[in-house]
Amino acid sequence: MANQNGKNPLQELLEQGQSIWLDSIRRGQIKSGELKQLIDQVGLRGETANPSIFEKAIGGSSDYDEQIRELVGEGLDSGKIYDRVATDDVRMACDVFRPLYDETNGADGFVSLEVSPKLAFDTQGTLEEVRRFWKIVDRPNLMIKIPGTKEGTTAIEESLYEGININITLLFAVAAYEEVAWAYIRALERRVAENKPIDRIASVASFFVSRIDTLADKQLDEKIKTEKDPEKFEELNDLKGKLAIANAKIAYERFQKIFSDARFDALKAQGARVQRPLWASTSTKNPAYRDVIYVETLIGPDTVNTLPLETIYAFKDHGIVERTVDQNLDQAHEVIRRFEAAGLSLDAVTAQVLKEGVEKFDEAFDKLGKEIDAKRAEMEKSAAPRQSASLGKYSQPVEQQLAAAEKKSIAARVWQRDPALWTGDSAHQEIVRNRLGWLRVAETMAEQVETLKSFTERVIADGFKHVLLLGMGGSSLAPEVMQYTFGIARGHPNFAVLDTTDPATVRAYLREMNPADTLYLVSSKSGTTTETLSYFKYFYGHVHALRGDKAGQSFVAITDAGTPLERLARERHFRNTFVNPSDIGGRYSALSYFGLVPAALMGVDVAQLLDRASRMMHAIDSCVPTTENPGVWLGTILGALYAQGRDKVTFVLSPGIDKFGYWVEQLLAESTGKAPEQKADDEQNVSLIDSKNEAGRGLVPIEGEPIGSADVYGEDRVFVYLRLENDKNDALDAGVDKLEKAGQPVIRLRLKDAYSLGSEFFRWEFATAIAGALMGINAFDEPNVSESKENTKRVLDEYVAGCELPNFGANFSQNGISVYWDEAKGKHDSVQAYLREFLEQTKPGDYIALMAYLTRSPANDKALQAGRVALRDNYCVATTVGYGPRFLHSTGQLHKGGANEGVFIQITADNRKDLQIPGEQYTFGILKQAQAIGDWQALKNHGRRALRLHLSAETDPSELERVLTQAAGQGAMMMPAQKS
Repeated sequence: MANQNGKNPLQELLEQGQSIWLDSIRRGQIKSGELKQLIDQVGLRGETANPSIFEKAIGGSSDYDEQIRELVGEGLDSGKIYDRVATDDVRMACDVFRPLYDETNGADGFVSLEVSPKLAFDTQGTLEEVRRFWKIVDRPNLMIKIPGTKEGTTAIEESLYEGININITLLFAVAAYEEVAWAYIRALERRVAENKPIDRIASVASFFVSRIDTLADKQLDEKIKTEKDPEKFEELNDLKGKLAIANAKIAYERFQKIFSDARFDALKAQGARVQRPLWASTSTKNPAYRDVIYVETLIGPDTVNTLPLETIYAFKDHGIVERTVDQNLDQAHEVIRRFEAAGLSLDAVTAQVLKEGVEKFDEAFDKLGKEIDAKRAEMEKSAAPRQSASLGKYSQPVEQQLAAAEKKSIAARVWQRDPALWTGDSAHQEIVRNRLGWLRVAETMAEQVETLKSFTERVIADGFKHVLLLGMGGSSLAPEVMQYTFGIARGHPNFAVLDTTDPATVRAYLREMNPADTLYLVSSKSGTTTETLSYFKYFYGHVHALRGDKAGQSFVAITDAGTPLERLARERHFRNTFVNPSDIGGRYSALSYFGLVPAALMGVDVAQLLDRASRMMHAIDSCVPTTENPGVWLGTILGALYAQGRDKVTFVLSPGIDKFGYWVEQLLAESTGKAPEQKADDEQNVSLIDSKNEAGRGLVPIEGEPIGSADVYGEDRVFVYLRLENDKNDALDAGVDKLEKAGQPVIRLRLKDAYSLGSEFFRWEFATAIAGALMGINAFDEPNVSESKENTKRVLDEYVAGCELPNFGANFSQNGISVYWDEAKGKHDSVQAYLREFLEQTKPGDYIALMAYLTRSPANDKALQAGRVALRDNYCVATTVGYGPRFLHSTGQLHKGGANEGVFIQITADNRKDLQIPGEQYTFGILKQAQAIGDWQALKNHGRRALRLHLSAETDPSELERVLTQAAGQGAMMMPAQKS
């Protein structure tokens, strides 16, 4: 985004004397031309290798498959394979940067390659590896990274003396920085003494920033938890997020002093360049902080900032440029003084992060070796492809759209957060910009793993035996999927999700989970979700009766910054408040605190889950060709098939991950089920469909519908089979094979194990964003969700004012079931007869939705499943089943905003016993009734086909099953294709 002077912030950084380097190297990026574009169009000035990026790129993509296959054939081990891969990449990158290096007379255009961290404390071993790399790469714009340990500093001076460019890494302490700065000067002085040139020797000192705050904030939080004095509490809280920047500014102050010293002046006269401070680890690790905070606060002359691509684009979009690195130095020194005065030690912090830094680099190299070994094993056993599609007659149009996606750089535009992909409306574009934080949240959350682990350990140590999550939709679905998938680890508290206003269910959780040893997660992005706050009021009252003013210690909030829930948590002294990045929509939040706090409490290996997600991120990177890019490939297929009328995305899931559909159902339905957006009519428009004369669109997710015979499916389906690699479910395999042979489009995704859910969360988020762009809709808003909420509020307001709830006049009642349908053409003698007449409206391409405002129970599950199968088999249409009000936060947007393809059967019931909501003039039962009425009114306002079945409190679920299956005719009626 350009500023008022027409320049983007990255260009302004260069004017301030700061160069931006990329904190990664990847072959696909080099070969695709993307790296050159970043140099020419974005202003990139250098690049550094990162073993962690190599590891994920090797494991998650095919970038290196060809070379690894060749090197395996040569008999090389994983260490030598990495050596070849890395040096080849660095050599190619050096060649891309060479024109910039020449243009700036060696001031910029460098590419860094690091020695093994296993040599961090081995001077001679480091020197040998430096010399070897320098010889192999053989490029003047190579820099070799050496850790700034005591042993490393000796190797640094010797390498510089030998004329090798050095990037000193893992600097955290100002004293360590001073050591390497003087080592640089001594090396140049030795060369001058021997009449050797020094004008082309370059060095940067990589001073790490954000990791200081990660540890310091953790130490501050520990003190904050026990601090009783309000003033000291505020003082400690005010220090958070400030130590790292203060430390870096003081390092820059020393830089200015050292490189204005007479010793360096003499070298400068001989052509010496300053050793530039390079700010490393400057992506934001704490989701509560501004995403470019470590860029904006450290801008100044003779500096480098090395950033991941996401932070580069974020700064280009909204970074503020002004000289800051040497401003307010008194405040920087004061921050250090205050930190020490609080009983904490900066020296201890820097010593610990150095130790952890070496260990993390060492671990990254070890993981890299294991990944190469895994890749080798996969090649040797010729495993089935991770993704494949059998598309039949749709192969050609899909291939055309994949080619178009490549040509229009759709993947790159998503990573660049280009809102024009989804909308041409400027106001809507601002909404999109504020909903794309999910793209990098897995990497951000990886920095919070230890925090989540220690939080969980405290919860267990404090004796909590149960955890109950109070939330709806995006706050509850991913945790529920993980609960079903992973179960509860030994020693961890029992876990459950409450996402219904059904009074019987609320009462059951009170009975089954003793409030004295239950931790309640109050989870809401907006902090205003009616259901969630109602749950809180109910359970807080019971806990308060037991624990009095300490009741808040049984509650944890997960919400965005500044919400009413955050304020409530502060006022009631909650045990913890996890503030989520505000630029993530609820349905895209599985890999944020909303999914990970519950996962940690269950005992899920959060680090492994995030690692899988990160691998998928690298597999979906913008440099990966579309046909090999898992997210773009899947999203393009879904979008292209939608344009061909295949809009019912039907999930077939291995038993071990069969609840994944709960989450992906909301993602697809709420993201795509809405009216099209107006877009600019130019080459930037990727929509496959003309937006005129169409009220709504949408991919209809079909979750939980068992596989049937091929003849019950219409021409509107696409099947997605997620299969666990070691699953032996022959019945599912055979069923999918039959569908494929019958000509149904089938997408197959092979998952290594349950932790591949981390990959799938990200793959499906990205694919949904791509599909939405191709469908011409904004995948990040939910314009119709508020309708049912507003209707519900109106009904409740009228009830509180003394009015009765709206009364539906029954057409007919029998055996405890009443039918309400105001469009019946005549009178019938049974509920199922009315239902059968209603269902006669069903036509090919429709779907039948069972919307059950019932207690979620095995008996009701059985009745609804039997009914949906009978309806599908008779009418040959897709079916969905959802419990209310839960589905209002899942498929509700699609019902009202999508195409008018739904045939809606709302099922309500009387409550045997109700529950009062504390502080309200209505009960949970009344709230649930009002939600059903509000949803009904919204459906009717949109001209939807809808009928209501109402059950008495005594009606057995088997009676509902009988009515549904008999109305469907149990196969006796003719299928739509047979009707004249």
